[in-house]
Order: sequence, then C-alpha cells, then structure tokens
Amino acid sequence: MFKVLRTNPVTTSICWRVKPLVQNNVPIVQHGLKSTRLSCSFSRSFVSIDRSRRPSQSILGHMLFPKKQHTANYSRPGTSFFSAKTTYRRNLPVKPTPSPISNNQANELKLKCTEFDHRGNVKITAGEFSKLELCTQHGLQARDLRKIDSNFVNQMPAILVRKEAILVHLAHIRALIKADAVVLFDSYGSSDSYNQSIFIYDLQERLSAQSNKDHQLAFEFRALEAIMISVVSSLQSEMEVLVSLVTNLLSYLEESIDRDKLKELLQYSKRLSKFEQRTLNIRDAILEVLEQDEDLEAMYLTAKKEGRENLASQSDDVELLLETYLKQVEEIANTVAAVSANTKTTEDIVNIILDSQRNNLLLLELKITMGTLGLGAGSFVACLFGMNLTSFYEDNPYAFSVVAGSSSILAACVFAIVLRKMQVLVRQI
Repeated sequence: MFKVLRTNPVTTSICWRVKPLVQNNVPIVQHGLKSTRLSCSFSRSFVSIDRSRRPSQSILGHMLFPKKQHTANYSRPGTSFFSAKTTYRRNLPVKPTPSPISNNQANELKLKCTEFDHRGNVKITAGEFSKLELCTQHGLQARDLRKIDSNFVNQMPAILVRKEAILVHLAHIRALIKADAVVLFDSYGSSDSYNQSIFIYDLQERLSAQSNKDHQLAFEFRALEAIMISVVSSLQSEMEVLVSLVTNLLSYLEESIDRDKLKELLQYSKRLSKFEQRTLNIRDAILEVLEQDEDLEAMYLTAKKEGRENLASQSDDVELLLETYLKQVEEIANTVAAVSANTKTTEDIVNIILDSQRNNLLLLELKITMGTLGLGAGSFVACLFGMNLTSFYEDNPYAFSVVAGSSSILAACVFAIVLRKMQVLVRQI
C-alpha cells in the first residue's frame, strides 16, 4: 500500500508526496495509486470550493517568510493553483523625489548687473544677483524690479523714485541710480550693443573725478543726464534713418506708382508708427515725473544722504534737466508725426490716382460693351437675310446698298443712345 502525505489545502497550494510502503505485490501498488489519485482529486475539489476561506496574503507571507516580513513587503502574483512553484515579488517603497528647478525658473530669479562706483570705476561686470538680494541691498520692493527686468516684455518706459534709489527704464537703458553708485541691468550682450557701449563710456566720463570738478550737479543727476543723453541720441539717430528712407520713397511715388514701392511704404509706415509710439511713451514718463513735486524732491539722493533738507526749493537742477531733454524728445516726436502725416497724405493721393485709373478702365470696358451692342443690332438685319428663305431681293441691284446702309445706321443709333444715357448717369454721380 501507499501512504499519501499532504499539507493543509487551506494554507498552501497543493503540496503532496507519496511515500511507498515496503511491499512487492504489484496489484497492491496499482490499487494504492488509484486510491491516492481519488484522494488527491478530492483534495483539489475541496480547495477550489473553499478558496474564499484561505487566509490573506499577509498571513501567508508571515507563515512562509516570517523573517522577511519585518524588512520588506512581498506580494504574490496571480499564479495558477496547480503551479509547481510559486514566486513572490518584493515591493520596495518608492520615495518621492523633489522636482528640480528648471533653468528658466532659475534665470528668472536672477538679474545680470554691472555696477559703477562714485568715481565711475566698474566694480562688477555682468554679475548675477538674485532679486531678493537686490531688494534687500537697495531698499526696493519686488514689484519695482519688474520695470528693470528684461524677462518682462512690452514694459512701458518709466522713472520710479524711491527712498534710496531712482529706477530708470527708458529705451535701451535699465538702470538703478543711488547717491554713490549706478547699477546697469543687462548692459552686456544686449541687442543694442553699440548704443550701450557709447552710453557706458559717456557715463564713466561723467562720473569720474575729473568731471566732478567741472560739473556742479550731484552724482545722481550726472548719472541721470548721461542716461537722458543716450536715450535722446538713440532716438535721434533712429529718427534720421527712418525719415530719410520714408522721404525718398515718397518722392519716388510722386513721379510713378509702383507696386513694390507701395509695399515698402507699408512696412516703413508700420516702423514709423511704432517709433512714434515709443517716443510718446518716453515723453509721458518724463512728464509724469515733472508733474509730481514729491518725486522731484525725493530725487535729491545725495542731499538726503548728507542730511540736508529743503534743497529742492533752492535748486531746480533736476527740473531744468528733465525739461531740457523733454523738449528734445518732443521735437523728435513732432518730426515723426509730421512725416507720418506726409505718409498718410501720400497714401491718400495714391489711392485717388488708383481709383481714377480703375474708373478709366471701367469706362473703357463700358464703351466696348456699348459698341458691341450697336454691332449686334446691325448684324440682326444680316441674320434675317441670311436665312434660307426667298425674299425676292436677290435680283435687285440696289438691295445690298440699302440693307448695308440701314444696318450701319441702326448700329450707330443704338451706340449713340446708350452713350448718351451713360453720360447722363455719370453727371448725376
């Protein structure tokens, strides 16, 4: 006989062994195998019916691997009940990794600055400073840095007066002026490098010790004057180029109208409009400061640093300075406005000329149509005599002359009547 040994079907998948008894009778062995198969099939059916009563995976893991349960989590995949081997997969805990700051976000938190001391010497060239550090060092608010940050596009020109500094954003210049230092933002590597280089050279000359003896202006006003000179010079040079191009084009269009030249005029008109708007924005920024007496008094940074008071009532340096360059900016704006007016006038004249040419073409087309109508009326008579009918005029020697003359007279009459009607309608328009 054979003895069947199996574990509890509830706690394990089918794990049974057959241990043979020491007998030599072959029929008894076969009978034992049959009984063993029956008992095994019964145990399989029992386990399949009672599968819902099996303990959970955590209990199985604790029973099978009591030592590993304390260090890691194990999960059993969905395997077949009759598989010979069951594998367990280790589930390691996943730690969330913090997302690193991108390069664009890191660049937005920093600004490139070039700093000059009170003698015009360069202390820092294109150094990177965080916005928080700049606000703490110069006594600014975070919103004040928006005007001098090149990451913010379409910024309006402005002159902001603060307690310890003056923020200037005009044209290609973004600067911070203090009583003893000047900080330029994005001065190196900018799109307008030529004007920037000229401005830096002029700024160093005005802030140097040699210039300090000749000028009675304070440090902040000398720096502001250098900025205004650079702004006005850049506007003046750009205006001269645009005005010369537009004037030459307008003079050419007065002689002959060309389609390509009209396209160029359209492009120059757009550039001229943008330049005029930019000039007006700079003018408005200067006017806004001149209209505020408190801002004018707060611009005396050196006097406030030295403890002097009521200096603004005794000296009008900053007001005279701003008014001088305001007039120059207004002159540039007026010149551009005059050229823009000439451009619009030329465009109107060109449109009138083109409309006149269109009217002439329409009139010619109408006259041709009227002539065609007269010829059609005269050819109607020829169509009548062209039919295969006997008219009894074939043998008459005067029939051809009479019919041809009458057809011509009919065509001329139709054309004259239609032309007269057209002239009456044109006069009414």
